[in-house]
Amino acid sequence: MVGEKRTFDVDARALRAIAHPLRMRMLGILRTEGPATATSLAARVGESSGTTSWHLRQLAEHGFIEEDSERGNRRDRWWRAVHDFTRVRSEEFLDDPENAGALSTLLFEAAGIYYRNATNFVAQIQSWGKEWVEAADISDFQLSLTPSELAELHQKLHEVVRRYDREPQPGDEAVTVQLQLFPRGHL
Repeated sequence: MVGEKRTFDVDARALRAIAHPLRMRMLGILRTEGPATATSLAARVGESSGTTSWHLRQLAEHGFIEEDSERGNRRDRWWRAVHDFTRVRSEEFLDDPENAGALSTLLFEAAGIYYRNATNFVAQIQSWGKEWVEAADISDFQLSLTPSELAELHQKLHEVVRRYDREPQPGDEAVTVQLQLFPRGHL
């Protein structure tokens, strides 16, 4: 990994700010594609520039993004993500009825984003070529674990993924790695 990735640890105030589908989507775009204006984001997400501008200001107020002073001018404001990752420690909000709705909104939207990522790959699978399709994987495993074993698996998987985190090089493609570790419960 090149340098330490910047992580934003979400508190209750920031949770309420980020727990909005459009804000989560715009923040994701700023992180993966780089700085953008409210107008360019509006075209990308199918909203008006007034709507995206308002949501960008909310993200900025809560420390998720900042104005990119190296680009644009007073009329043409560019925004960039401040952090590489957002970390929400769900367990910190379990006994917090005031933020239960925000936590649920955030987690449901995150699950929707993961679903869209996977289905986008499946929809485009014919265009990737054999080498990429053979290297990719969509699978699941059913394990019997204790909470401490699940926590250990979580930690080890994150360590493996971080070993591959580096600056882009010629021939690379942006790759999404989605980790989902949770008790299945009764179906």
